[in-house]
Amino acid sequence: MRFKTAVALVLLGLLTLLAGIGQKTIWAPSETYTASAPADAAEAPLTVVDQNLRTAQGGTVKIKIEGDGNFLLAAGRPDDVDAWVGKTAHNTITGVSEDNKTLQVEHADGDATAPNPAGSDLWVSTENASGELEYSWTPPADGEWSLLLASDGTKPAPSSISMTFPNDTSTPWAIPLMVIGGLLVLAGIALVVLSAPKRDGEGNGKGSLFARRARAKAEARSSSRLGMVSSGMVTAAVTALVVAGTGAAANAATTPAPAPSTGSTSPQAAQAAAPVLLDAQFRRILEQVSSAADAGDAAKDAAQLGERVAGTELEVRTQNYKIRSQVGTYEARMPVRSTKLLTTVVTIDRSWPRSVLAVTQGDGNVVPQLLTLVQPSPRENYKLTETTPLQPGTTFPAIGRDGTDTLAANDKSGLLYSGEEALAGLADRLTNPESSFKDKLVEGASSPYIADTLSYQAEVVASGANGNFSFTHKVVPESTVVFRTADGGALVLGRINFGFDGTPKASGDKLAIGDDAAALAGGKETTTGMVLNFAESMAVYIPPAGSTDPIKLVAATRGLVGASFK
Repeated sequence: MRFKTAVALVLLGLLTLLAGIGQKTIWAPSETYTASAPADAAEAPLTVVDQNLRTAQGGTVKIKIEGDGNFLLAAGRPDDVDAWVGKTAHNTITGVSEDNKTLQVEHADGDATAPNPAGSDLWVSTENASGELEYSWTPPADGEWSLLLASDGTKPAPSSISMTFPNDTSTPWAIPLMVIGGLLVLAGIALVVLSAPKRDGEGNGKGSLFARRARAKAEARSSSRLGMVSSGMVTAAVTALVVAGTGAAANAATTPAPAPSTGSTSPQAAQAAAPVLLDAQFRRILEQVSSAADAGDAAKDAAQLGERVAGTELEVRTQNYKIRSQVGTYEARMPVRSTKLLTTVVTIDRSWPRSVLAVTQGDGNVVPQLLTLVQPSPRENYKLTETTPLQPGTTFPAIGRDGTDTLAANDKSGLLYSGEEALAGLADRLTNPESSFKDKLVEGASSPYIADTLSYQAEVVASGANGNFSFTHKVVPESTVVFRTADGGALVLGRINFGFDGTPKASGDKLAIGDDAAALAGGKETTTGMVLNFAESMAVYIPPAGSTDPIKLVAATRGLVGASFK
């Protein structure tokens, strides 16, 4: 009976052992699985690949796309992709079916076409293809990233899409089965050994009464040991089963599901702390801005600035070109250079309009200049709105390179003054020599702009025997942007309109203007009066609340934008 039991244990152990080995070899799961978009998915000009698919199984996801003609695949932050898509009809690949064979696609109705997404500043990278594209989806930086697939915005986006994911290759039962199988084999072998017949050394196998009694006692002890061994093996097997079961349950609890589900957190909230541009994006944008400015400056043609220059800078450069076409000695605007980028300032405020800054030192530029770039809306690119040379000897305030907060112009939290208060104080100081802000702004050699402006205005009044002159400096509120600095202070940028008004003192008196203003006004003299308008681009540093330091003028310049006779 014992022998039969032993044989059964050995056979059962071998089968169990082979089952465990088989899970690691012939029955081992595939390292990857591929899911494809359904053939009957609705057509749309745009297709979004949800960011959750990239992390569904860990590791790199590979995407294969086939389509007619040219198309692109762009990578961007989920909130940027959603903002660019806007109200356009689109498909979104949200997950994978339970059998891991089909991509789940959701369709949203909307506008039938969209602008071509190629060249958008929102994309950190783009892949252009014709006919077929194989793409390894890796994140360009920390955080969440989605993909946008499109042809040109008017044609349907390619619909033949397959994604290959890393598979869960864990086999939680393999090791426990091999352990249990091994224990069962050992138990069977032990039982065979213990069941072999015992002899006392005599030819007939029978001995004296003393020998028989000794043999009986030995068999009793052997039986007791066998019971102990069998009990231990059973306990070990049960323990292995419990451990294996626990491991399987834990693995099931921690292994991501093949079809990821989107959470309730919005992409806007998930990316709340992400800077709106990565360094590579910023440098690419800056190169394009510099190229556009160079082309316009070389041709003295404002039409060549339109793609990358706007606002104050477009207005000033347009008038500068007009003046220089008539006055050869008139000074050109400082060139925009991207070759030597000293620092950047990038907001983490992900609403629009978005503003970013760059400090560059161009070849031939005496001092570095501060470039302000603004993206008005998701489907518009960043444009240069102001170029402002730093004041001589000025140290640019430290601002985190990983992104910083932007504040509302009237927000005074943690500051000595709000942004609008600081610019208003500067405007008042430039207008009035006895301004209440006289002692609240750094002046002198480190900020010559204030002293030079006041001196210029005083000289005009003193030398104008035939005229009455007045000057105004007024903040343009919508131009104000405020960035938090590393020390808790703020850097404020904005435009101030500088008005110069002149009226003859008596009838018949004439007022003369310079050649630069004459190029815009259409003449050099007037008996009725004249008005000159300048755009002043300014940047000031506001200390944090509690500081005894004054406001500091960081950068300043002006450009003539208008001249007319009354």
